[in-house]
Amino acid sequence: METSAHSTAEAALLNTPRAQRAFDTAKISIKVHGALSAAALLAVIAVSVSGHTVNTFMWVRAVLLPIVAVLIYRMTGSASRGSRRAFERVRALAVIMPIAIIGVDLIPGVCPPWYAVMQVVCMLPIIRVAFMTRGSALRAAFPKGR
Repeated sequence: METSAHSTAEAALLNTPRAQRAFDTAKISIKVHGALSAAALLAVIAVSVSGHTVNTFMWVRAVLLPIVAVLIYRMTGSASRGSRRAFERVRALAVIMPIAIIGVDLIPGVCPPWYAVMQVVCMLPIIRVAFMTRGSALRAAFPKGR
């Protein structure tokens, strides 16, 4: 079980300017993802109101992704304060989400092309987070041998 107490050496690695810049960049990327996801939800609402067909899959995805963005943002905040568990979760989600979302959208007939393109655009900031969490600054902040 994780404790909130961190050694001085661990805190020093986490509080370096590089690590905090990386976390700040990740948080901004997640905010952008949230804004894009909210825009996607508004687009689904607009298409629906205009009388075009919007399937259940699109509604569920459009509603859930902004909520997920808030949760990932909170986890990133916890990671920036030293939570290894939160860091590992953000790191995993940043890889799994784009693969799962883009992969499902590529299945013929699941959603219209405009929606698939919108989802790819929404995932670009998360892909950036995937690279940030694997960068040297954050790898140093959370060394494996703990």
